[in-house]
Parts: sequence; structure tokens; C-alpha cells
Amino acid sequence: MADEQVLDVAGQSVAISSPGKVFFRERGETKLDLVRYYLAVAEPLMGAVRGRPTLMQRFPRGAEGTSFFQKRVPESAPGWLQTTIVSTPNGTTARALVLADMAHVIWAVNLACLGFHVWPYLADRPDVADELRLDLDPQPGVEFDQVRAAASELRRLLDEFGIAGYPKTTGNRGLHVYVRLEPRWDSYEVRAAAVAVARELERRSPELITAAWWKEERGRRVFLDYNQNAPHKTVFGAWSVRARPGAQVSTPLSWDDVETIHPDELTIASVPERLETRGDPWEEPNGAPQSLEPLLELHERDRAAGLMDAPWPPVYPKQPDEPPRVAPSRARTDAPGLQ
Repeated sequence: MADEQVLDVAGQSVAISSPGKVFFRERGETKLDLVRYYLAVAEPLMGAVRGRPTLMQRFPRGAEGTSFFQKRVPESAPGWLQTTIVSTPNGTTARALVLADMAHVIWAVNLACLGFHVWPYLADRPDVADELRLDLDPQPGVEFDQVRAAASELRRLLDEFGIAGYPKTTGNRGLHVYVRLEPRWDSYEVRAAAVAVARELERRSPELITAAWWKEERGRRVFLDYNQNAPHKTVFGAWSVRARPGAQVSTPLSWDDVETIHPDELTIASVPERLETRGDPWEEPNGAPQSLEPLLELHERDRAAGLMDAPWPPVYPKQPDEPPRVAPSRARTDAPGLQ
């Protein structure tokens, strides 16, 4: 195979270097196979990520090699590439790639980006988070049937509030449920809503679901990771490919699919055919933004009942009314008289 192949994508000439390089071990898929996958899912991918900044994770030696995160677009990037300035929790800024069209996607894939870690806002509207991202994270020992059960409880709760959630696999062991929002709230408010959802689900199904931030308190349950909605937090995007030997895809599903599909079945080999025969299960939310108010009211009820804010990740500044950032076992050990 040639050392370089040039493709015409979205009106741009994009060079693919080393197109025959194997990226995924199980079936021997190459960089060019990865490019072809993304072109096959171009329409729904753009519906999910168009106009959003992304954090690039590069795997120069393929899915099983080492990787590194790259926020900053290299100086050698083509002049047509769209970028925007993003910030980290500590205030550092970087010029990040905007997924403006498929030429931008394929340019990044050529740099050995397998998938995309996407911001929850549009590049031209950075002060507004228009997605609530509910991450069902199975703890060690939790099987996917338990994740399915947790997703059903989450769906039931959202239904009670008249909110439509849209599930996808993470490409690994868990599920994400997205809610497309009206452009009215910032990331702090969206995170508050996620905290309220996590706490309510834990109250309803304490043996199945946990809102505990500290791993030692989670047990063999599904953790709803509310901090995936913290400001400046990226989440692995819909239709993105994981760095796994089988080239699994973070695939949007219908709720019926959640009950029948196992995430490992959804790969760059199977997903394009599935899309062609069944269509995009996320087509509706792209045109149906929703209100966050019912979940913010749930949050206010919790705060009125005396609950503090939930813990934040350590990279964030200390927040008002946040509990101490110390694991419960460490707090007991450090208490006076217990040393």
C-alpha cells in the first residue's frame, strides 16, 4: 500500500500517511479502515459533534500502544482548520480543534486520533452547556446486566420529569445517557442537575446505583459520575472509536437496544451496516432541546433538605459548600486521637 493516500473530504484535500498501518489487532484493521469507518458514519457523527471543540488523544502505535492527549493544535496545521480557545480548571488555555466538518475529523484521524473527547458546548457559545451527560460507570465486579438495570432506572426517572434521554455505549463497559438542552444553563448548573439525578437514583435503588464520589464507598454498584458535567470536562463522543483491540465504538442506541445489545458487538466493522439498516437512533434529539428546570428543582429540594454540594475532582478549585476533599477512611485516620 502507498505511503500516502490523499482523499477529498468536505472540499479539502486530506493526506493519509501510512494508510496500511495496523491500528487494531483482532481483525487487523488499519488506519485507512478507521478513516473509512468515520466516513461511513459521517452524517450522524456530525449531528452529534459538529461545531464542538475536542481533545485529541493520539495513538501513534495503534490502539494497544501508548497514547498522549493533545489539546493544542500543532502549528503545522492547515490554514483551513477551525480552532477555538478552551480553558482547563486551573485557567490554562489552549487552541483546540473544532469538529467543523468531516475534513477536520479525518485530519485528526491521520494524526492517529482513534476517537474524540468532546466539550459539552459549541465553539461559538462557550458559556452555555447544551448537553447533560449522565455517565453510568460500572465498578469492578459489576456485569453489563446491572448497567442495563441502572439505565432502566434512569430512564424511568427522566420519564417522570418529562425529559427524553438518549443512550449510547461508552465503547467499553458502561453507558452514557445524553439530554440535549436548551441553550440557557452553564456547566455549574448542568452539573448540579446531574448531582440531583445521581442522589435520587441512589435513594431509589441503593443496592444498584451509587452517587458516592469516593471509590471505597461505591461497592459493586453502578456509579453515576455527575462530575462528567463539571466545567471544562470532556466526554468520549458519540460514534467515536475506543483504543481496544476489537475497535469498539461508542454507539448511540435506542432504549430497546439497551436491553439486547452488548457493547463489545459494536465495532468499526459492524456499526456502519447497523446504521445503514436501522438509521440513527439519535436523529430526534438534535432538533429537540429540553428544559433543565425539573432537575434543578430536584437539586434545590436536596439543598433545602440540608445536603451539601457533592465533591469535585481534585483539579478544581475548592467550591462553596463543598464537603472536605478527603476519603472517609482517611478522614477517620487523620482525626484527633486516632493516629
